[in-house]
Amino acid sequence: MSILASLAKAYDRLPNVPPFGFSTEKIGFVISLNEDGSVASVTDLRDGTGKKKVPRLMQVPQPVKRTVAIAPNFLWDKTSYLLGVTAGEGKRTADEHRAFCEMHRGALAGTADPGLLALLRFLDQWSPERFTQPLWPEEMKDQNVIFALESERLQNIYLHDRPAARALWVDVGARNGDTEAVCLVTGTMGPIARLHPAIKGVWGAQSSGASIVSFNLDAFTSYGHEQGENAPVSEAAAFKYATALNAFLADDRHRIQIGDASTVFWADASDAQVAEAAESFFSAWFASQPDEGIEAGKVGDALGRMRRGIPLKDIEPKLAEGVRFYVLGLAPNAARLSIRFWLEDDFGRLAGNYARFVSDMAIEPPPRDGYPPLWRYLAETAVLGKRENVPPNLAGEWMRAILTGTPYPLTLLATVLMRIRADGEINALRAGMLRALLVRNFDMDPARTGASDKTKEAPVALDPHNRNKGYLLGRLFAAYEHAQMAALGRNVNATIKDKFYGAASAQPRKVFALLEKGSANHLSKLGKQRPGQRIYLERIIGDILEVMDPSNDPFPPSLSAAEQALFGLGYYHQRNEFFRKTDTVTEEAAQ
Repeated sequence: MSILASLAKAYDRLPNVPPFGFSTEKIGFVISLNEDGSVASVTDLRDGTGKKKVPRLMQVPQPVKRTVAIAPNFLWDKTSYLLGVTAGEGKRTADEHRAFCEMHRGALAGTADPGLLALLRFLDQWSPERFTQPLWPEEMKDQNVIFALESERLQNIYLHDRPAARALWVDVGARNGDTEAVCLVTGTMGPIARLHPAIKGVWGAQSSGASIVSFNLDAFTSYGHEQGENAPVSEAAAFKYATALNAFLADDRHRIQIGDASTVFWADASDAQVAEAAESFFSAWFASQPDEGIEAGKVGDALGRMRRGIPLKDIEPKLAEGVRFYVLGLAPNAARLSIRFWLEDDFGRLAGNYARFVSDMAIEPPPRDGYPPLWRYLAETAVLGKRENVPPNLAGEWMRAILTGTPYPLTLLATVLMRIRADGEINALRAGMLRALLVRNFDMDPARTGASDKTKEAPVALDPHNRNKGYLLGRLFAAYEHAQMAALGRNVNATIKDKFYGAASAQPRKVFALLEKGSANHLSKLGKQRPGQRIYLERIIGDILEVMDPSNDPFPPSLSAAEQALFGLGYYHQRNEFFRKTDTVTEEAAQ
């Protein structure tokens, strides 16, 4: 099923979404009118206090899509259109207000509805010079404003809610969609949307909204068609897909941020509760902020069991079969939106792919915070750890690989290795990413290789029997570093890691002879202070050198990217092994 068709279908299942022709918008004020068009009151609808007041979300007639043209909305708008006043320079304010008045005089001509007549009378009487305090507050400028009859305002009935207004709005929409064709989404004949509704809430995109489908240059058109006629989607289908997508983007239960990709997801199941459970599971997998209610509840318990390797069908059989799941990643691209990834699959298969991802990322010792969200891993690939510095496309490519079970993007490997060389930090998150890449992209899964080939294995924890030269060199480098710190203390201005890690992991032949000589000096000094610890370190270094195959060039001139990843993995395992309590006891016993 296509993206638009899936979203249009989801609209029919969503509760509390606007009906066709309406949209949920931020409304700041309401102008209450008497039937003669005079102003009875101006009411602030915003919630909060001071500068932190937040406009109220209300269902109003769907807004027009503005670019540079002047185009008023029906029965509501910002104050420059509705009243002819603005807090800015207002070079076009008079023209905007004139367009609002002319449009409504034409649309409401011949109406007998008291509320709509009151609006016409207000527009005839109004002039921007009348916008003065105290009736008209200064903070009202540039807010979205609606109308109401004073007799109905206290019942929260507004002008656009009146039956006559809704009937007129349907008529206005019918007149705008004069071209009919077969809709690409529904397959039925109907008025074609010339411009599709704006999509709002995508991180980094224009605050006024952006488009998934649009044609604004001749190069994008074909056979003389204009704008939406190039990809005929009916007004109803365009409204449905845009409304559903905007609802998902505004709801944290259906939206997560993965790098620069605003990711929305939804489930389709015969049972609404089962669909909600699937969505809760997915959110818990990748959520930026852990939900305490989820972690402590049924979903949290089931998620913990899944992370321990128990299949979803044994945990929640209803979720494993019969639930269709959709994931859409969106990123900004000028006035349009880029589709980073689109996935439609059975939820059970997605759960299996997620479990495989968790297995790939397993590392000992694990991250301190348990299972970090995906953004924490992505932050390790960014300069200064800032989200905006995550390499473009990386987040979307990695997310797609996780959900589909395909190889991870090799740009992830290159980026992690580059960040390690740049800042010298090898933590559990980076080590986990290196291992995951080795397991999936280079077929180094210990569960498959077993003991058959110890040179092609990326272990979870320290493996003294692993014979891969990259892994062994990483362990040896960690041992040399530990000898330096033991001899000189932890307050050394620059350790061998600070000076030589990049060269040692890429071109070991140039560095390890120098490191071996320096290590001998460090061990000699350590022997005068703590001879037992010297013996312990010499035994570790000797064990590593003994495993190396002298016939296979233990100090090669260069290491491949995969071997550099194993170098980092070996370094992480061996360095942390030195700080294990058991090793501390062993060292003390040896002294």
